[in-house]
Amino acid sequence: MMRFLSASALLLCSSAAAFAFSPPATSRSIACNDSRCAESALFLSAEPTEASVATVDETTTNVNIGNSLEIPLSYNEMILQASQCMSDAYEKGMTRQIVRILLPRDPAADQLGQQFEAEAETTDKAKSQEMKLVPNDESWQGGIMQLYRAASPTSADILRQLDPTTATTGVPPKVFEERSIDESGVDGVGILYTQTGGGESAAATSNNGEGGGGFGFFGEDSISLPTLAENDMAVFVQPNQEVIEYIDDLSSKSETPLIALLNPQWRNVDDALDSASKNDGVFGAFASFLGGKGSVLRRLDELKYRPTFTLEGYVCKGGNIRLIKRFDSEWIVFAENDSGDKYVKVGSMAERPTYQDVEKMLDDKGVGYKYARDLGMAPKL
Repeated sequence: MMRFLSASALLLCSSAAAFAFSPPATSRSIACNDSRCAESALFLSAEPTEASVATVDETTTNVNIGNSLEIPLSYNEMILQASQCMSDAYEKGMTRQIVRILLPRDPAADQLGQQFEAEAETTDKAKSQEMKLVPNDESWQGGIMQLYRAASPTSADILRQLDPTTATTGVPPKVFEERSIDESGVDGVGILYTQTGGGESAAATSNNGEGGGGFGFFGEDSISLPTLAENDMAVFVQPNQEVIEYIDDLSSKSETPLIALLNPQWRNVDDALDSASKNDGVFGAFASFLGGKGSVLRRLDELKYRPTFTLEGYVCKGGNIRLIKRFDSEWIVFAENDSGDKYVKVGSMAERPTYQDVEKMLDDKGVGYKYARDLGMAPKL
């Protein structure tokens, strides 16, 4: 908590601007305006297979699956790849999933200092193919709210791809968005969910039919969570440590519906505070109080949340690196070639590779620095 006080102070200074660009905080339906929503749906089974539930906690590495993994080059490819992995994991009993993916971004929207940045267009199939897939890094000038505006429609497309009702009706489901769990309105957190008719919408279960999202300093609105039926699914979009109680509440109501955490705001790697918070006793509790994620990870583990699909990226030796992992594969590392139209596999590891591991993989493959390759001082990739 203490670690976020400084960030909260900064938010106060820019609250007016941030609130103006934040999405509506009330529950709403996200429409599907493209026929592609009904194409190639994966038709998630209503019940996970119990035979493999006992073996989910210790997944063995499947080398064949790892060898077949490729980095998606388009938005639609990424949606299909992530959805397929989530469906495979669900069939193996993993109804609580953690998913990390890249986000779509307008190709012309990476100019530092640019005052206005166009939103990623994902509703049109042709336009979505033009979107760049970008890591969640500091290049997003709009911060966490700009990331949310890209993550929300991406989550909706994943839900439509997975929804079982498409198999029987041929019509993609309605996807509802609930922003009341974002009490400040600018933390970039929300819930997206589908309903087949057996559950109540979040708006119906709230006290006043309107979600939160207003500033907590001026009053409190009710926090609305959906009631999920057997075939329903929900995604917590960019959850932070402050919403763990809502994750706990919704996850504890039923074991069957798929509930996923997409792009959690805590990092995959640990800093000193995170490492300390994983310890038992007073010291660990104090580190968690200061903002360490240890207590949150312990609670998610108790709720049986497991990482199922991870697609991340950063820059190493001047070039773009992508890391990909399924729940049943190793970590596979790819480097972007000099033409920018393909990713080349440079190595794999059972544990998440560090930056130094990736740098060594590149060295072992004879991959030089990007500037050297561009100047002809090193072989092209």
